[in-house]
Amino acid sequence: MARIEDLRPPQRDDGTPQVARETTRRHRPEPPATQRHSAEVRQWYERVLAGGAVRGRTLEVRDGGLTHLLEKGTGPPLVLLHGSGVSAGFLLPLLNELEGMRALAPDLPGSGLSDPIDFSRGRYHATTVAWLDHLLDALELDTTALLGHSAGGVWALRYALAHPERVNRLVLIGPPTLPKTRCPLPYRLLATPGLGEVVSRVPLSRKSVLRFAEFMGERATLADRPDLVDLFLVAGRDPLAAAAMRAEVRALISPFALLMRSGWRRRSRVSADDLGRLAVPTLLIWGEREPLGSVSVAQEMTDLMRNGRLQVLPTGHGPWLGQPEETAAAVVDFVRSASTSRQEG
Repeated sequence: MARIEDLRPPQRDDGTPQVARETTRRHRPEPPATQRHSAEVRQWYERVLAGGAVRGRTLEVRDGGLTHLLEKGTGPPLVLLHGSGVSAGFLLPLLNELEGMRALAPDLPGSGLSDPIDFSRGRYHATTVAWLDHLLDALELDTTALLGHSAGGVWALRYALAHPERVNRLVLIGPPTLPKTRCPLPYRLLATPGLGEVVSRVPLSRKSVLRFAEFMGERATLADRPDLVDLFLVAGRDPLAAAAMRAEVRALISPFALLMRSGWRRRSRVSADDLGRLAVPTLLIWGEREPLGSVSVAQEMTDLMRNGRLQVLPTGHGPWLGQPEETAAAVVDFVRSASTSRQEG
């Protein structure tokens, strides 16, 4: 069985990494116990990656410590950012279907096997943009296609607005905080002072994970993927991952969300003007059962973009759970169009 420790970057004859910016844990002092992920997370990755086409490795990201990422294939690069409460492993059904490109899916800081970073209050979005910029530097990518799901879509969108010169295509799957979107009830509860602390202390179970998936329009599809149900359970028991999720909830969702129409913090909202100045060609993938809003809301958002395209699938918040081939085909066709555009230019 493959071990995460074995999935290191290729080594030179003298034993040093081929890419100077990459490193592994044996090259750095062990972090304090309070800064380590649970053994369950590592064991989950070892089990699901064994014998597959997707491999895991770690690299050093400036000001971000060690970042674990999943990688598959060769060709035009595509960096995929996962959503809240899970890790890059949640994207495995999609990664397995992507062909003809170099797919790179990092565990975001504090999630999966990646080191945490300090998400200072009031500087959450600036911190995520800086971390992602340093990640692309570490991967030696001057430009790339960028895909973000859920809260990862907010990371991707904010980065594309700040650094359009480094993003040639943007794919957003169910991104929150956009105009006319509404925060799902489970997240409103987590953001409510007092109530959120009580909810977060209740141990997760398969039943509660699937109840959450029902709110997100994906109960049946997630139930068919027991490894991903296990990922929710493992991530929920990991203190670093739980802290990263709390920081994200605080940054995006108002403490008064239960009393509000949208539920989003004012400073976290993506405005119509933001979408209007988005220069990067953008594909918005939206499920018919998307809890953030109806298809008409998605169409309105797409119409605000200079160069936007909408793909609607008969799914909920995680389209690749039930429609992995269709989701991958939409992504591949869109990303490959960037290479075609460069050749024609």
